[in-house]
Order: sequence, then structure tokens, then C-alpha cells
Amino acid sequence: MYIIVGLGNPGKQYENTRHNIGFMTIDSIAEKHQIPVIEIKHKAQIGKGYIGGEKVILAKPLTFMNLSGESVRALTDYYKVDTDTNLIVIYDDISMDVGQLRIRKKGSAGGHNGIKSIIAHLNSDVFQRIKMGVGDKKPGYDLADYVLGHFDKSERDTINQSIQDAVAAVETIMSEGADAAMNRYNKKAEKKS
Repeated sequence: MYIIVGLGNPGKQYENTRHNIGFMTIDSIAEKHQIPVIEIKHKAQIGKGYIGGEKVILAKPLTFMNLSGESVRALTDYYKVDTDTNLIVIYDDISMDVGQLRIRKKGSAGGHNGIKSIIAHLNSDVFQRIKMGVGDKKPGYDLADYVLGHFDKSERDTINQSIQDAVAAVETIMSEGADAAMNRYNKKAEKKS
């Protein structure tokens, strides 16, 4: 069994913001694999289903970003998954260009409060993750305002493709392992000329 967690903030006002790209990706996985994500358990909105014959729990923590670890710990404890190998966390990264993906098997929080919370609650930085580039804030912008802001129209196509790539990366991690997914998806976003 895999637990696949997309990070974001609950509530209408946060829908489709940069910080919620994890939620958007979970929605896309849910739609593709027909897994309704409607049950409320373990401080998250969850759905249970199968991807490629493997049981999965899709989760969108309802704790707000900075407390994501509370929900992730509750999920991993309840379902008794090995967090080193069977937890996948999907989240936004401002240090990468819009559309860029980076898959890792472990690492620091890199300043991301949701990941910081997960590392603290799991007492480990060893878990698979898919970082999704949302671009860096423009000079003079407040970071919180930037990540809680919406993507520009010019970024929509790139973001939609990035979400599809992240869905495929999850499927690859599950079927072929994280190394195969890293080789396939850890690349710079294509610049539109």
C-alpha cells in the first residue's frame, strides 16, 4: 500500500494557488484513477483505491500547510506503511521554475514549512517526494502573498503539463521505483520561446 499526500491549504480561497499544487495533483490522480477523495479521516480528506493493482490512499491534509505533519503521521501510523518506501509527498517549490519537477528519496525541508512539519512528526527526512516548481517570487513581493496567489494565465499550460508529469511520476515510482522516476522526470522545465 502507498500513501500519496498532496500538500496545500483547505478552503475555497486557496484553491488553485501556487501553494496548493499538491492538492491539484491529488485531484488529477483521483480523476485519472477514479478514486473519490471525499472521506474525512486522520485530519485529511482521503480516498482509497488502486493504481496499477496496488492499493493507495490519496490524501489532502486539512491541517493547513504548516501542520501537515500531524495528518501525515496519523495516516502512516494508522495504515502502518513504511514511510521510507511507501509514502509519496507532493508539494510546491519556489526555488524551481514553473513546470520543473524534482523527485527525491530524502532531504531537508529546504525552507518549506509543510515538509518541515512532516519531518518533525515522522522524526525522519527519508520519504519520497515530488517537488513541483512554482517559480520564485518577483522582487518586492511578500512570500506568503506570492505562494497564496494564483498562477498567471501565461503559466497555466505549463502547470497543467507539470501536474500530468507529476501524476506519471507517481505511477512510475509505484511501478518501477524512485530511481526510474528521477531519471525520467528530474529535468528543467522546457522554456517556451
